[in-house]
Amino acid sequence: MSKPVVAIVGRPNVGKSTLFNALAGEKISIVKDTPGVTRDRIYADVSWLDKSFTMIDTGGIEPDSGDIILSQMREQAQIAIDTADVIIFITDVQQGLVDSDAKVADMLRRSQKPVVLVVNKVDSHQKYMMDVYEFYNLGIGEPMAISAANRMGLGDMLDEVVKHFPEETEQEEEDDIPKIAVVGKPNVGKSSLINKLLGEDRVIVSDIAGTTRDAIDAKVEWNGKEYIFIDTAGLRRKGKVKEELERYSVIRTVTAVERAHVVVIVIDATEGVTEQDAKIAGIAHERGKGVIIAVNKWDAIEKDDKTIYKHTNRIREVLAYMPYAELVFISAKTGQRLPKLFETIDAVIENQTLRIQTGVLNEILSEAVAMQQPPSDRGKRLKIFYMTQVGVRPPTFVIFVNDKELMHFSYTRYIENKVRDAFGFRGTPLKFIIRERGEKS
Repeated sequence: MSKPVVAIVGRPNVGKSTLFNALAGEKISIVKDTPGVTRDRIYADVSWLDKSFTMIDTGGIEPDSGDIILSQMREQAQIAIDTADVIIFITDVQQGLVDSDAKVADMLRRSQKPVVLVVNKVDSHQKYMMDVYEFYNLGIGEPMAISAANRMGLGDMLDEVVKHFPEETEQEEEDDIPKIAVVGKPNVGKSSLINKLLGEDRVIVSDIAGTTRDAIDAKVEWNGKEYIFIDTAGLRRKGKVKEELERYSVIRTVTAVERAHVVVIVIDATEGVTEQDAKIAGIAHERGKGVIIAVNKWDAIEKDDKTIYKHTNRIREVLAYMPYAELVFISAKTGQRLPKLFETIDAVIENQTLRIQTGVLNEILSEAVAMQQPPSDRGKRLKIFYMTQVGVRPPTFVIFVNDKELMHFSYTRYIENKVRDAFGFRGTPLKFIIRERGEKS
């Protein structure tokens, strides 16, 4: 099941990024006193008690004037409403309740999504508590007093957030149907691909970047099997600040990838693999999803006998961190090689859920160790006791050793390559956890 998504919405300088960083546990967003400087990372994985979720920071509002602030806040609130399971609406006790807070609160209330109202910068309960009560007037529930900078009140706030997470049982039966997220830059042909698969023009396709509006789930049947395709909305509307749009599409991508089992990254063959493609692929890689690179518009390329190798090498070069990703050359327009795409999806799903017996794994391990001695440091040699598989999606292995410090990542990679040589695991990342014997598993 996918992780819930929590979005943070609020005016400039109320402390969105400070809260984001406090929860993410690292300085991810840049925080300065100039409003609108939040750039860079927009999402982070957060765990609270036994729950983990993806948190998104809906981003910087440029305060040129009151009107613009309001329209951008509405835009942000819309992003949050569209993509999040729970919304944290953050306000500032020192600035008090302002008009734009009330207008955004109206939107959030109408959305029927759970909203946790947070009043930030409450450094002293004695001093500010009366002011906190003023925020009851927003009509979206009880205001929770916090100080993100001093990390006060965050536990109570998170308790409130996780209360609203959807019950885990709801989606179980749906989980049997593989979910495929189709992601990529605007205009690479994501919607055309889904239309072709559906055999009907369900998703509006036109040449203007950002014409697909919302993420659309479409059920597709192929050779008697069902698949759910998640079309990540291109971008919301044209004519907006490019940065906002980019942010919006990243958020969309993150939430779609989160829900999917396999991610199909669509790349435009006519322009080749770009930095933005690499960013999008990085999101899928980080989240341990199965990955297929679909090189679209293959029909529009002049080819000779070396074309496919050139393209393959270039993609492998840019996406060197995910050599496991499968490559398919397709044309959404003509339907060329779509059967191949489905075959690849099936193979990747199978690999993601492949379980290897401990005995067989350890045979591979002892062979690997015999061929290449484990590293040593200051006379102490790494001893590898055994390895076992503890999970799937992605296949996850625990390796027990005498000293974690000695287990260099290059040796882990060597073992990973040996496991891949033996069992393939194409299209899926593998996760390795190194434990010292004696540690609790």
